Amino acid sequence: MPIEITVPRLGWSMEEGTFAAWLKQNGDHVSAGEPLFSMESEKVTMDVESLDSGILYLPPGAPEPGAIVVVGQCLAFLLVPGEPAPETRSAELAAADALPESVGSTPGPSVPADTPIREGRTPVTPRARRVAAELGVDTALLQGSGRGGRIREVDVRAAGARLAAEAGALPITALRRTIARRMMESRQNTAPVTLTSRADATALVALRNQWKIAAGPGPAPSYTDILAKLVAIVLESHPTLGGLSGKAHIGIAVDTPEGLLVPVLRDVGASSLADLTRRSRELIEAARARRIRAEDLAGATFSITNLGGFGIDAFTPIINFPEAAILGIGAIRKEAVVLESGELAARERMTLSLTFDHRVVDGAPAARFLQAVVRLIEVPPPAVRCP
Repeated sequence: MPIEITVPRLGWSMEEGTFAAWLKQNGDHVSAGEPLFSMESEKVTMDVESLDSGILYLPPGAPEPGAIVVVGQCLAFLLVPGEPAPETRSAELAAADALPESVGSTPGPSVPADTPIREGRTPVTPRARRVAAELGVDTALLQGSGRGGRIREVDVRAAGARLAAEAGALPITALRRTIARRMMESRQNTAPVTLTSRADATALVALRNQWKIAAGPGPAPSYTDILAKLVAIVLESHPTLGGLSGKAHIGIAVDTPEGLLVPVLRDVGASSLADLTRRSRELIEAARARRIRAEDLAGATFSITNLGGFGIDAFTPIINFPEAAILGIGAIRKEAVVLESGELAARERMTLSLTFDHRVVDGAPAARFLQAVVRLIEVPPPAVRCP
């Protein structure tokens, strides 16, 4: 009996993903445990292993790279040698049965799932029609690659990518959809307020220079590494901003070619700065190479985002829901400052931007938290000092 190959749930919140590639060819023998196909889900790309052994059979309309697939959807089959191929409908049309209408769109008229919808004289699959509505693609201008000139999802997505390139916009990938959904969740489920404060970063700059000398050819702590450790220390006395978990699991925003990822440094309070530096480098490299594991992107209790390297002084970070707060780090600039003695001196200065959920934390406790972080930047504690 043919064994169905279906889309697994790669994360607890996963409902759909982007099919990346088949790792085996039609007719290949597949052994249990062998990588069979790869998928992009949420913010990671993963190879999916076969659960069984057999001969791979890809039915007509099996997903191609870039196709959106839903959890539980049948992608292909495993057969025993000599077993006839099962009778199937197009996998693309079967997927359309399981795919919900896009949020905010108006459902079209009910039609049999295996009947292409004709717009004018061009047949368009239900799946392609939905994607065209999402991407703003006019299917009347497309030439279909399916049987009889039918317009398929892959045709629509290719046209959407061309439109995005012409407009200079980012392509709508699974990662961008996830980022958009997370941003909307934050806006809809939090009452964000942003506080800004200035800090004298002269001691912080001197501290990092000491670490760079001590590290030699090895990696020295970045400003984000040092600030993650300082934030973890402050969260011990301000637990409402850190999720009340008792441990500071701090997400660090990482800019990648395909979009923002936030890997998590776990139990930062109990970790040495040298260990944090090593782990953050590993996570950042894995994130930018899209090799990061799903579990490394989950479970943060507080996040830090640093735009100082881009010359940004202050900004309004968006809370990584369901966290209660996020700290934005601005550029460090040398400025003329009037000291208490009345003398004019050159000092390193930086701006911190704290966005917090006012439903969870009031303004005064958030301000005290920010003050405490400023104090540790100006007088670094032993936990971050260079050995």
